[in-house]
Amino acid sequence: MSSPFVPGTMVRLPGTPGGQLTGLTFAAKDLFDVAGLPTGGGNPDWARQNPVPTRHAWAVQALLDAGATLVGKTITDEISLGILGENAFEGTPLNPAAPGHVPGGSSSGSASAVAQGICDMALGTDTGGSVRVPASFCGLFGIRPTHGRLDPTGMLPQAPSSDTTGWFARDAATFARISTVLLREAIGDALPTRLLVATDAFGFADPAAAEALAPVLDRLKRLVPDWREEVMAPQGLTTWSRAQRTLQPVEAWDTFREWVERDNPRFAFSVARGLVMAAMTPEADLGWAALVRREARGRLCHLLPPGTVLAIPTTPFAAPKVGLPLSELDGLRSAINVLCAHGGLAGHPQVSIPGATVDGRPIGLSLLAARGADAMLVRTALALESI
Repeated sequence: MSSPFVPGTMVRLPGTPGGQLTGLTFAAKDLFDVAGLPTGGGNPDWARQNPVPTRHAWAVQALLDAGATLVGKTITDEISLGILGENAFEGTPLNPAAPGHVPGGSSSGSASAVAQGICDMALGTDTGGSVRVPASFCGLFGIRPTHGRLDPTGMLPQAPSSDTTGWFARDAATFARISTVLLREAIGDALPTRLLVATDAFGFADPAAAEALAPVLDRLKRLVPDWREEVMAPQGLTTWSRAQRTLQPVEAWDTFREWVERDNPRFAFSVARGLVMAAMTPEADLGWAALVRREARGRLCHLLPPGTVLAIPTTPFAAPKVGLPLSELDGLRSAINVLCAHGGLAGHPQVSIPGATVDGRPIGLSLLAARGADAMLVRTALALESI
């Protein structure tokens, strides 16, 4: 397994002295621009065929302005089109919490760097689960903020209607500090007043995963005593998943089509296959998927009024082994997407909280809330760590 850092991009850029993050270090996924360094996007031809940025991405600049020190850029799945964290060109970053198993992707290097203790926090992106999955697999706190809340300037897009900036930390206190800066909001003391437990999501997870998460869920119920079970997706979680797996790849093809047609870049087979299939998506499928997205948004808006959180397993299982054949990987990716598709479809904030293991490998519990209630989720993660 390789280092979490992209070769040649380990740097030390000190933050503004005296900021609220002074003394902390961070890394940035190689989708974020850092002035003077190429943005590679996990593909050997992207950096070669695109100019070196002259300005930092908004999220990088925000952390530097708050006093944090940047220590490098981290490996990502190719152009963020992956969920397991294996990159055919740059290698698979170590998952120190589950050696021999994938770190999760596409923000694989960022999660690996934090989990290894190389830096205190790291920036990732989440389109179809790319912060939530590695947070679960590596035993970290991770957030997918409300879609559209953070400025995406300087972040290489994939599917803009689903893309978000996210971040990782090993402990809740550091997680809250970075969240205050990037959300531009004090975390405060507000905790949820009602908890919903998604029975369909827990039912979809492997029995060992659901069992491992039960004690974490019990702690959450002590924190939020007013709770009930609820079905998250009456249409079916797999229906939501199919819709997201229709919409997201087509947007990705729209994003990268000009580059692909102009420069004929190299891709791993699974990435090339995904782009080719996206290019052939019928209009009728897109129309159906757009209607499902509308249903999903309405359902989560109904389930999550202010003060309510919804609990689900972040992933249906703990990290799979590194180097599995494609025939096995396709099924794993599909299963993971079933518990992640709602993020891109509906854009609600979600925090993955560590604290459970399956055969020694981490798995996270996730909380969703109303759009804009990001700070309440961070405060809940902070409170839960002390129970």
